[in-house]
Amino acid sequence: MEATLPRNAEALWTLTVRAADALLRDAFPDGTEADLVQDLRAARDLAWETVQPGEDGATAIGYAALSWMVAPQGWLCLAPMAAAPGMQGRGIGTELVARALAWATEKDAHVVVLGDPGWYGARGFSLDRAARLNSPYPISHTLLAGPGTDAPEQALIYPPAFSAPA
Repeated sequence: MEATLPRNAEALWTLTVRAADALLRDAFPDGTEADLVQDLRAARDLAWETVQPGEDGATAIGYAALSWMVAPQGWLCLAPMAAAPGMQGRGIGTELVARALAWATEKDAHVVVLGDPGWYGARGFSLDRAARLNSPYPISHTLLAGPGTDAPEQALIYPPAFSAPA
């Protein structure tokens, strides 16, 4: 029997990366989110990512990534997160956020997200807990999830890819 697992694993990974890239370019047509993921991968700043495959097994209908923050150490940021435009409103985003938060919980890590306070607030993130964070992004759309119930006072420093020119 020929041992082909490494070659097959690499091919599967390549297919997954391509499917995620296509989804992100469809969901965010300006390409910034797909480019962000490529830059985060290249810098080895991605801590975790997941792809929700479509029924055909060759396309992605959902994607989420967690990256380690530069500061505070041990914190994560959720970005990007997307459901395929034709699949939104079907719970894909909710499932992706749940997976991301479950992984972060295993690491006992806080997670920061920049997004709609109503949507993310209904999925475990808190605008109130983020109120004392110092962020380069609008604090009105910065939410926090993770251990405890406090509102920590911390300066957020994102991985360099987040400030890379488009």
